[in-house]
Amino acid sequence: MGIKAIAQELLEAEKTQQSVAPLSERGTSFSVKDAYQVQLEMVKSKVKEGHKIVGKKIGLTSKPMQQLLGVDEPDYGHLFSNMVAENESVIPLDRVIQPKVEAEIAFVLKETLSGPNVTKEDVLKATDYVVPSIEIVDSRVRDWKITLADTIADNASSCFYVLGTTSKQVKEIDLVQLGMVLYKNGEIVETGVGAMAMGNPAECVAWLANKLHAFGASLNAGEVILSGALSAAVVAEPGDHFTAKLAHLGEVNIRFAKND
Repeated sequence: MGIKAIAQELLEAEKTQQSVAPLSERGTSFSVKDAYQVQLEMVKSKVKEGHKIVGKKIGLTSKPMQQLLGVDEPDYGHLFSNMVAENESVIPLDRVIQPKVEAEIAFVLKETLSGPNVTKEDVLKATDYVVPSIEIVDSRVRDWKITLADTIADNASSCFYVLGTTSKQVKEIDLVQLGMVLYKNGEIVETGVGAMAMGNPAECVAWLANKLHAFGASLNAGEVILSGALSAAVVAEPGDHFTAKLAHLGEVNIRFAKND
């Protein structure tokens, strides 16, 4: 299959909520370069349909996740206007296939960041504020049997994201030491700290700005940047309620609809 055909297959899988066989197991080579081209084709299609790009997400920022997929750098995906879920809202089951939940620090930019030489300090200067966030990841690839190329092609397994209502200036908090606790139905399921994301979440954002340079793109003023999970992703089932509490940033909540 060609790049455009794979992109259309993944778009159809998202619309119908019917997962597809892993792209990396189809008997032909499918490289990371190919995968990013597929993602960009999907982005073009979504924009043509009227969806607005509102930000980017960074994945695979922790060493354990990189080791799991045998890679040494993160990946990224695009955030669209139809991926925004309000704090305390309910995720409909007909919009997800096999969802998981991650807690992250979200950066909202006031200045555009263009690679190839963006630094952590540049990110801090360009950031308007940070907020607590929950990212709901989902894979259109059957049973989460993904390689790096599979998840990149699938827009980095992105689905929904939720932002908290408490924001802080980056100078007001210690991004590296900032602690996170993730609750599922009132019980602690994961804990983490800012340093889990490449040592500093701002380093993740700098990496992405520089990575995008190769594609002639930038991180734009006003965009939301999800900087990477601070712990492992947690499987979400119908009726589950999740709360992410981040030190000094407050909390963010999301619930999944119950089965009828």
